[in-house]
Amino acid sequence: MTDESKTPPDAAAADSGPVSGLFKSIANLVATVVAIAQTRLELLTTDLQEEMHRVAEILVWTLIALLAALIGLFLAALAVIFVFWDTHRLLAAVLVTSAFFVIAIAASVVLRVKIRTKPRMLDATLAELAKDREQLAGRR
Repeated sequence: MTDESKTPPDAAAADSGPVSGLFKSIANLVATVVAIAQTRLELLTTDLQEEMHRVAEILVWTLIALLAALIGLFLAALAVIFVFWDTHRLLAAVLVTSAFFVIAIAASVVLRVKIRTKPRMLDATLAELAKDREQLAGRR
């Protein structure tokens, strides 16, 4: 065997020296920070999408409540007009009017529940950031 095929001891020491270990630690730290940032951004986008769906749902139920109430009022006005007509037209108008009012009341109740039980915006993201802060503070 020749000395050329062997790795010189100085080259092996340079690969596993303190400077190499420092660079590996910094690279691992950067990779960890990037992974944490990516996870938090994904959580943030998920929270924003959920909030958009909640707002859209609240708007739909608001529209249903308003339309049902308006139709109910219109039919109530027709019922008053029908009072002076022949026999059972009033009963039909009152039943249809009542049905629309029931729909309006149900939509209003659903809307109230949705608004009261709505979680705070970005709540999951803020909770995860608080956990991260506690873990980093515990390492000191």
